[in-house]
Amino acid sequence: MTEPTANEQTPPLTRIAVVSAGVSDPSTTRMLADRLAQRVLDCLHTVELPATVAVVDLAPLAVDIARAGVSGLSSAGLRAATDTLAQADAIIAATPVYKAGVSGLFKSFLDILDNDLLIAKPVIVAATAGSPRHALVADEHMRPLFAFMRALTTPTSLSVSPDDWASPELGTRIDRAATEMAHLVRAKVADAIADDAWKGYQHQFAGDATRASRSAADIDFDSALMQVAAGGSFAPRPSSGK
Repeated sequence: MTEPTANEQTPPLTRIAVVSAGVSDPSTTRMLADRLAQRVLDCLHTVELPATVAVVDLAPLAVDIARAGVSGLSSAGLRAATDTLAQADAIIAATPVYKAGVSGLFKSFLDILDNDLLIAKPVIVAATAGSPRHALVADEHMRPLFAFMRALTTPTSLSVSPDDWASPELGTRIDRAATEMAHLVRAKVADAIADDAWKGYQHQFAGDATRASRSAADIDFDSALMQVAAGGSFAPRPSSGK
């Protein structure tokens, strides 16, 4: 049997992660996230990119998230959720809106993630609310959060109130956001940015990002900070210039 050529080999599986902070059952937040995920899968299938979706529901992890925020220690379930995001090629993030902002559960989960976990990952931001008055939460609250995490949010965001569910415009917006994500994934924008610029970002040693430094060989033991940590005192190194 002849081996398949490079052009005939199956493309690597694209991993889409869904983060849903919905707490009701059924959850409109989860419903919106699922619609987005299915449309992204459809778009990737159109360009012959096999893909899979993994869902991180935050409601069952609420106690673990609260404990991690206080102690810094993650449960097995929370580590699994973090690994899902670290390994994802793209993320759909959806939250309900409470008091004109993202839910505390959603924000608390982001608070315990490593700052470099989502670098350059494409993200669709989506919010569900009880009133059109909250229409700007996705753009004014969620985009800045993911900008701080150095992720790439798609140009189209989703803010959905009860009247939107029956509107054809919602389907159009979902299609647009999914198409944008599919193009970012197909072009491997995240890999290109991280490959070329990873060393230029500030990182957490032994963090959860798939590219994180994890060995003692990555530590500069001669740095001023490490000298202080080892019990020495900080002394600026003499300048080599005259």
